[in-house]
Amino acid sequence: MKSLHQNQIDMLHGSLLDKILIFSLPLAASMILQQLFNSADVAVVGRFDSPQAMAAVGSNGAAINLMVNLFVGLSIGTNVIVAKYIGKNEKQKIHDAVHTSITLALISGFILLVWGLSVARPMLTLMNTPEDIIDLAVVYFKVYFLGMPFIMLYNFGSAVLRSKGDSKRPLWCLALGGVINVILNLIFVIAFHMSVVGVALATVISNIVSAFMIMYYLMNEEAPFTFRFRELCIRKIYVSQILRIGVPAGLQGMLFSISNVTIQSAINSLGSYASAGSAAALNFDFLTFYVVAAFTQAAVTFTSQNFGAGYYDRCRSVFNLTMSAGLFFTGLACLVCYIWRIEILSLYSLNPEVLHYGEVRMIHAVAFLWMCNIYEVSGGCLRGMGYSMLPSMLVLIGCCVLRIVWVYTVFRIYHSFTFLMDVYPVSWTITGTATMIAYFYVRRKQFA
Repeated sequence: MKSLHQNQIDMLHGSLLDKILIFSLPLAASMILQQLFNSADVAVVGRFDSPQAMAAVGSNGAAINLMVNLFVGLSIGTNVIVAKYIGKNEKQKIHDAVHTSITLALISGFILLVWGLSVARPMLTLMNTPEDIIDLAVVYFKVYFLGMPFIMLYNFGSAVLRSKGDSKRPLWCLALGGVINVILNLIFVIAFHMSVVGVALATVISNIVSAFMIMYYLMNEEAPFTFRFRELCIRKIYVSQILRIGVPAGLQGMLFSISNVTIQSAINSLGSYASAGSAAALNFDFLTFYVVAAFTQAAVTFTSQNFGAGYYDRCRSVFNLTMSAGLFFTGLACLVCYIWRIEILSLYSLNPEVLHYGEVRMIHAVAFLWMCNIYEVSGGCLRGMGYSMLPSMLVLIGCCVLRIVWVYTVFRIYHSFTFLMDVYPVSWTITGTATMIAYFYVRRKQFA
């Protein structure tokens, strides 16, 4: 496959570092851009509406991610399977896997839409959402989920493009959708006083734009990646492969969200100012983590192609390079967030209590987020080799279970926001150590 189509990276031959950076940096930029545009929801209502509206939007994140992450995880299965067939140069299987994946995206999107409209209030009540914001939070939740079919189309379509090394065009889709999101946020909130309804509706419209752009690219892609709606299908062999990789990855994201819902519930018990401050800092938690996620995605994709082709020495190099680059770039992001934490948080609110809680989260959690590379990149390489359940189980125990136990033990004894935030670096240390050991064990076994 040395003769490559446009927008495709040759992951099987030549140098790796430059190609990993060409793949990862646009991907990181696209995810960061997406989060910046999403955080505009929090910033606009925080500056032009009220702390309660800001808390209502921010407190939805953990609940929304609870189910969304399960289905987004399936797109990782799409990435791995399509990349594997690229490595083997099996074009008909690439074509069939692409159409099966888009069908799964549509099904997943409509399942999430129905789920979101059904459980909004019970879910937010279960999370101890403060009484002064729950009505606003429910409205935001329901409107947001109207866009789920388009969010799934974007994620699965992007996974197909990334499987062949194209991380730039998904960036352009997000850029246009995000600009529309920010403009509509300002119009709906400032001009029409629509509060949380306005920012949620702006997000839905921006997701529709991004999804249509991704589908346009796929419909005009060169074979075997070309997509046609008349060829939508569900082929059992590809569904089973996607589920085998994607379900554990999705469950990992879902279980992460369960632990985060538990933590968010504990935050909510400290009042709306704690919820608002945490929501502001959480945006930069996401921004920093997306750098980790970009290099993790590179680890998955590059490992999948080279493992499928039997190039084990290149698989070793992929691990070394993605881990090193991830630690370096994430470390820079963490340093920026730590040094300019007050200036950054002031973009969201000027309320002293909100700033206090936001600063605590920046110091005790965001500043240590570089540690996530250790288990995320290792787990990404494991998934690229076909081992998806193992890293998910390690994350379940090391992060999810530990955090839930922490909330019901340490937090109950020391009922403070600071002790609640300390669970993050503790869980990252334990999970990273376990996943790294598992990776080297599996690698030695597979490459023997």
